[in-house]
Amino acid sequence: MKKKLKLKRTTIYGYLFILPWLIGFFTLVLYPMIQSFYYSLNDMRITPHGLQFVYTGFNNFLNVWLQDMFFIQELLTFTLDTLIRVPVIAVFALIIAMLLNQDVKFKGLFRTIFFLPVIVASGPVINQLIEQGATAIPMLDQDIIMELLGSIFPNVIAGVISDLFNQIIVILWYSGVQILLFLAALQKIDPNLYEAAKIDGGSSWECFWKITLPSIKPIILINLVYTLVSLANSGQNPIIELIYSNMFNATRGYGFASAMAWMYAVIIGIMLVIIYLVFREKETKRLN
Repeated sequence: MKKKLKLKRTTIYGYLFILPWLIGFFTLVLYPMIQSFYYSLNDMRITPHGLQFVYTGFNNFLNVWLQDMFFIQELLTFTLDTLIRVPVIAVFALIIAMLLNQDVKFKGLFRTIFFLPVIVASGPVINQLIEQGATAIPMLDQDIIMELLGSIFPNVIAGVISDLFNQIIVILWYSGVQILLFLAALQKIDPNLYEAAKIDGGSSWECFWKITLPSIKPIILINLVYTLVSLANSGQNPIIELIYSNMFNATRGYGFASAMAWMYAVIIGIMLVIIYLVFREKETKRLN
């Protein structure tokens, strides 16, 4: 009887602990999602007499692909950009985490330095830094880089890689959270595994591929998902700006913008599923 009462009390405490999150999710996430989906099914207009809705079904979703060529263009650019940026951020974060995991002085200071842009360079701040050229490397000649890349790759891919060089600093600023996650995973690896591998003649490179990388594979998946979501919701994402502009467009409005946002969310969801399927931990079959 006492165990049941204790279990019920623990359950109540657990629900009370997550209650603020549940309230925030239902009021700030779930309700706006349902509302935006309702908007996407209507031709919505703001009039002096209030909001007017004309049900159009899935016409807004079709018009996103058939009438707005900018969405397709920006989507292709974002996809290519993401295929390059996500691995660059993940690899950079892993390298820095491995360096910070070494026995060096002022490790706490270095961790703060790499995480500081996550706090400082967000929202309007990063927009001002980009406009002032603080996120680009002045010594890089963009025209020369574009010319060299154009001789090797198609113009679309060359433009994306050239933009990567132009905004390399702001891209690396997105790696603060990933560095901390990788660092936490590296610190949980048993040092005896490395000692045993070195006794058997394993090199540092072999230890990385056979011990480090398999041990942190779940964190790699988390970091890739976090990076993709962060880039998809970034204020510098042109698709987000396109949705905002259509929202206040006199001929399209909230319904069309909501449909575009939902199509964009579905595409991001597909990307997340692909990342999960590629980097998930596969269960090994046990022999009877």
